[in-house]
Amino acid sequence: MDDVDRKILAELQQDGRLTVTELAERVRLSVSPCHRRLRALEHSGAIASYRAHLDAHALGFGFDALVFATMRDADRDTVDAFENAVAAIPHVLQAQRLFGDPDYLLRVVTRDLQAFQQLYDDRLATLPGVQRLSSTLVMKSVVDNRPLPL
Repeated sequence: MDDVDRKILAELQQDGRLTVTELAERVRLSVSPCHRRLRALEHSGAIASYRAHLDAHALGFGFDALVFATMRDADRDTVDAFENAVAAIPHVLQAQRLFGDPDYLLRVVTRDLQAFQQLYDDRLATLPGVQRLSSTLVMKSVVDNRPLPL
């Protein structure tokens, strides 16, 4: 990956809807070489996908919580069952396995406190292998959806 590839990636992180022509202009390439580089970045996995970044608050998801999960057991079957169950919950926007205690950090959005309580009681508290859950509310996002430093 060279500086031109990094410029292509930086531009696409800012605006994934750029046409190849617009992208080529911004990185100072002709269209054909830009298109070849773009396809190579896609095939290499450097560009994983294209999608729109939606505003959760504008869509009515005003409640944002971080949920910490501590597992009872860390055997492969329990971990797999937990991770599969978490992946099946659409309100979990991020799930990260951590070193140390707690074992997992989940970012959860819902419409309001009542919806979070119901999700917590019905889905999160019943996740396989969980010993303890604790949660904290997000007051405000200071840095969100930041582009990768290239």
